[in-house]
Amino acid sequence: MRPPLSRVHALRLRNRWKFILLVTALATVGAALCQRHGWLRIHDAELAAYDQGLTFFTRGHARSRDVLIVGIDDRTLQGIRDNARYVRNYGVYPYSRNLWARVFEHLMDEGARAIVFDGVMDERGTDESNDLALVQVLEERGISLTLGFTVNAGQPSLPRVEPVNRFPRLPAREGPPPSLPVAELAPDPFAEPQEPPPLAPEDVARALALPVDHPGLVLPALIQKPGGTGPRLPLHPVPPLPMLVPTVPGFGLVAMEEDTDGKLRRTRFAYSDGANTYATLPLAAAVDLLGAERVELAPGRLRVGARELPINLDGTAELDFGGPWQERFQAISVYAVLEDWARRREHRERGTPFVPVLPEGTFRDKVIVVGGLSVGTGDVKATPFQSEAPGLVKQAVVLEALLSGGFITQAPFALSLLLTCAVALLSVALLTLARSPLLEIVWPLALSFGFFLFTGMFLEHGRVHVLSAMPIYAGVFASLASVAFNHMFANRERERLRQAFNRFLDKTLVDQLVEQQRLPSLEGETREITAFFSDIRGFSTFSERFKDDPRALVALLNRYLTRVSSVLMAHGACLDKYIGDAVVCLFGAPLDMADHAVRACHAALAVRDEVDALRAELRQEGLPDVYTRMGLNSAEMFVGNFGSEHLLDYTAIGDGMNLAARLEGANKAYDTVILIGPRTYALAREHIEARELDRVRVAGKAEVVTLYELLARKGALPAARRATVERYAEALALYRAACFEPAMRVLEAALAADPEDGPSRALLARCAHHVSHPPAMPFEGVTNLEK
Repeated sequence: MRPPLSRVHALRLRNRWKFILLVTALATVGAALCQRHGWLRIHDAELAAYDQGLTFFTRGHARSRDVLIVGIDDRTLQGIRDNARYVRNYGVYPYSRNLWARVFEHLMDEGARAIVFDGVMDERGTDESNDLALVQVLEERGISLTLGFTVNAGQPSLPRVEPVNRFPRLPAREGPPPSLPVAELAPDPFAEPQEPPPLAPEDVARALALPVDHPGLVLPALIQKPGGTGPRLPLHPVPPLPMLVPTVPGFGLVAMEEDTDGKLRRTRFAYSDGANTYATLPLAAAVDLLGAERVELAPGRLRVGARELPINLDGTAELDFGGPWQERFQAISVYAVLEDWARRREHRERGTPFVPVLPEGTFRDKVIVVGGLSVGTGDVKATPFQSEAPGLVKQAVVLEALLSGGFITQAPFALSLLLTCAVALLSVALLTLARSPLLEIVWPLALSFGFFLFTGMFLEHGRVHVLSAMPIYAGVFASLASVAFNHMFANRERERLRQAFNRFLDKTLVDQLVEQQRLPSLEGETREITAFFSDIRGFSTFSERFKDDPRALVALLNRYLTRVSSVLMAHGACLDKYIGDAVVCLFGAPLDMADHAVRACHAALAVRDEVDALRAELRQEGLPDVYTRMGLNSAEMFVGNFGSEHLLDYTAIGDGMNLAARLEGANKAYDTVILIGPRTYALAREHIEARELDRVRVAGKAEVVTLYELLARKGALPAARRATVERYAEALALYRAACFEPAMRVLEAALAADPEDGPSRALLARCAHHVSHPPAMPFEGVTNLEK
């Protein structure tokens, strides 16, 4: 016999299988549409998931045995700058091309297999002899160099040609390399520059284009990236220096190929401008190194000579970085290479001992990628492993993969779609059958973590990228549908709970407490809150005007209370009660509010503005004024439901509550609108404009309390009003020092500028009284409030 829980699950499955299948289908289709159209930022989520998996599961590759980096690092920039001879011969960055002649020459002397230059040489130097020095080295040494070229929208198109791969030539002579004194001599300022013979566009096209067979694939077009303003213009190759075109054996397109977030993750291998096909820089170099006459590029397959590599079906491939670039590739400073070249030349010409900077054999049989390493070269890109990496790292990673490694390929979309359907089915079935609140919380986290491990295993062991975001989106969609279905029953219970407690408490309070799952009880708690009291001045006289029309009085009072209550609740107040025209509310209970004092002050200012607007409306309608006064006080109070099982009243009790009520009444003595207590001022002073009014003893209390008038939000007090406040503060200090006549002069000046300032009038009258009736000394400066 099956256990009871299994029977329950079986019954739920029998009753809900149609719902489970429907949600599975809808979640799968919805996630697939998001993947296709990029909705809900799914592509960003996929890139983030891929980066996390890549950095966690695929790092730790061994250092490359085939590729070595020689770069312009900070040491190169500083070393050449500090060497007067180097500056005279090579200039400052970007250096003249005779520097590269020396570097290339030394690399070949040290047994380098080939050189890949991650840069372009399409502009003539200021001294043509430096360009000629590079050409001379390339021609005489037969250097296996692959040079980069770029594309530009303003460049004329090249004619269609039949491309042929030009292999590197053997050195023209045997024996030690000749020295090149011409590059070390100062240029003749009076010599006429010799223009190189012009090259036909067909010759340029044959040099740059590479034979690429691509059956079943459409090569990406060389056009401006989308997202810019204006039309997307076609791009065409920028020809290298004419003297380099017949000399350099290979050229490759320098394309960074960043994703939408600016990171380098994938590469294409060939592009087309509509006339010819152009290989990327690392592929162009690999074609020569592998002895291939042409490239075969097909969906899912790249063939270079005898080497065949799996790639994506669309002709792209994801880069297998294998960790930070410093761990993958040995990097040598250009300055160190240049120093070794100079020492070897000194050895040959003067017979001095040759003490190399770099160990012997550093470059032997290595493919050297040359380019910028320092941030100062401006070639910095982001990879999944590093936010700032040299751009040449991408060329090195691709070249390493082409020669001896491999790429990360994307799993077929059908497989990702099948996984998406499976995750959606598992999610909806699990949550619908279990109906566990804990599982509803844990499952989305477990889903993300589990799929992270699942796809990570594919990356680590198969170098296969399985889409992560699409299955997770489907799982989340299915989970939300299941949770909504499960909570339909719980919502019914919650609604019955609301109806039960609405008889005792305000509906808003019940809703808030139900959402917090803190249901009212007869027990209370002590917490610091801010109490708010407001009242209409002269309400008795106000109501006498409606003694013959009580309905009109009720309508006007309801209008007033609705406007005031709406403002208070918009600031998070809990309405405690209405006592005739008085409004009592709490900030910070029953809902926790760390900024309860600030909220209460801002609410009081908003109520003042709302009442001013209502007063203007009432004047136009010929109705009585509703001038409102408010008192606020913050203190620890006992809050809870007070009453019996039959009638509950959620409120607060304590001295702090009483003081708030007394502060509201104290407005009458100072002709003010809003008074706040000392604790409220201390909590909210950084967010409000307020002034100290007086020190008082309220009725029934011996304790002295400092009163503050709330004036405005921080920074919102007009300059004229601020001047009145400053004069009042000066007069109050004189008053407390028993300097009544000087205080009167300051107050008279304040009232001359601001006749409506009630506190100044009140303090002036008190000073005048003490002048005519001197108080006992020492003078304590405390006012006794009887009401």
